[in-house]
This record gives sequence, C-alpha cells and structure tokens, in this order.
Amino acid sequence: MEPRTVQFSRTKLTELMIPSFANFGGKVHGGLILSLMDKVAYAAASKHAGTYCVTVTVDGVEFLQPVEVGELLTLDAAVHYVGNSSLVVGIKVTSENVKTNMVKHTNNSYFTMVAKGDDGKPAQVPELVLEDINEMRRFADAIKRMEVKKEANAKIQKEQGEFIPVDDMELLSNHRCKIEFKLDDDFNDLFSDT
Repeated sequence: MEPRTVQFSRTKLTELMIPSFANFGGKVHGGLILSLMDKVAYAAASKHAGTYCVTVTVDGVEFLQPVEVGELLTLDAAVHYVGNSSLVVGIKVTSENVKTNMVKHTNNSYFTMVAKGDDGKPAQVPELVLEDINEMRRFADAIKRMEVKKEANAKIQKEQGEFIPVDDMELLSNHRCKIEFKLDDDFNDLFSDT
C-alpha cells in the first residue's frame, strides 16, 4: 500500500448559502454546516483511504461567527492523522461576503473516520507522508487530542457510576437546577450531625 501525502487528501467544498438554509434567527443553520463538514470529511478520508469511510466522532465544533445567507461557505479539509483503519480529518470553515470580499473564519473541527472494506469490516489505510513542520504538528496534535479524550472519557465513565449524594448535592448547589422530588430518609441521614 503506497503512502499518501496530506495534499493528496486535500478537498475543498464551496457552496452558496441560500435563504432556505436559514434558521429562525436568519443565520445559516448550524446543522446544515455540520452536514457539509461531514460530506467534506468523507471526501478527504475516502481519497486517502481509497475506500468507503464512516464518521466515528466529531471533535471541536465551535461556531465562532455566524454565517449569513448570501455568503460563500468554503470548507477546506485534509487528513491530519492516520492509524491502522482510522483517519482524523481537519476541517477549516470560512465564509466570504461576495459583495465586500470579506472572509471570516467561522469554525474548525476534527472528524475521526474509519475506512471500511467491501466486507464492511475496518480496512487498513495508507501511511501519511508528512512533508513539513505544520503537517508534523497536526499529526502530533491529533495524537494528543486522542490521549486527552481517552483520559477524559475514562474519568467520566468512572464518575458516572459513583453517585455520592453529599458531594453531588454540593456540586449541584453551584449550578442552575432545582430538585423537585422528595429526598428519602436515608438521604437526609447523610446530612445529619448525629
């Protein structure tokens, strides 16, 4: 399997934002932008893998600025990392006002994709050739994001199963929630001084 460069996977998608894409606030609906991001991530991953790819996770979607109807939305995607059958596709989204030619960065995101063979099972992908320091940094950043995410997920899984009423009541008291059910006597005994 021949290694492929980051440039080989680079994919750009540009689409005019039309009135039917608007949400109730008159801006382009975030769900539509996510759908376009998924499409461009699939294209970049499949180009690199040479096979069908599916979306596994989406990380780092933060809408920095609204996209207006009438703007050209450009999604620039490339493979940043490859594992055995997985690929991380980085996507940069910008929008351009066609009247003023002002371009604004609206968001970045990272889609983790898995290559699938004809049998529907994960398929090995070509190695990624890193040709400059930025490509090397992005590959390393993807590894770091995966490690942080794995640690965070493990911590959340552990803590989800460990409901500690006294600690969790204190945690809840600092947030905007209201308990509207009767706490049983066993629970109240935890707070008594006797």
